Amino acid sequence: MKKFFAEFKEFIAKGNVLDMAIGVVIGGAFKEIVNALVNNIIMPLIGMLTGGVSVEEWKWVLQPAVVENGVEKSPEVAVLYGGFIQTIIDFLIIAFCIFLTLKVVLALQAKTQELLHKKAEEEAAAEPEAPSETEMDVLKDIRELLRVQDAEK
Repeated sequence: MKKFFAEFKEFIAKGNVLDMAIGVVIGGAFKEIVNALVNNIIMPLIGMLTGGVSVEEWKWVLQPAVVENGVEKSPEVAVLYGGFIQTIIDFLIIAFCIFLTLKVVLALQAKTQELLHKKAEEEAAAEPEAPSETEMDVLKDIRELLRVQDAEK
């Protein structure tokens, strides 16, 4: 059992799990923003175009409610397709926002990679080349010859 919890702790500590958890929390908050946009801005405009009826209230009544003496005997049976349409609109807006966000993030990543690559090339061009091993050997030989000449004087 101890090994099981150790593996679970290792799994939770991995970066991917934490990234996913953060994504879920941010996604939930983002969904609230999109819902507010759809419910408070887009749907009232669509409702205005449809004669003041909210899209969410659109339905196909299969059997009307039975009311006798002001008391409902049996409830209305209806297919509530308006809520489904509203959910589809929510989804499309969320998908579009994610698409735009990914386009921006990928463009920024590409620009960052391009700048890093350019900087690395500039740094490589700015560094003087180190002498090769044979050049070092020749320079050492010259140094020794100069020492010998100085010693003879």
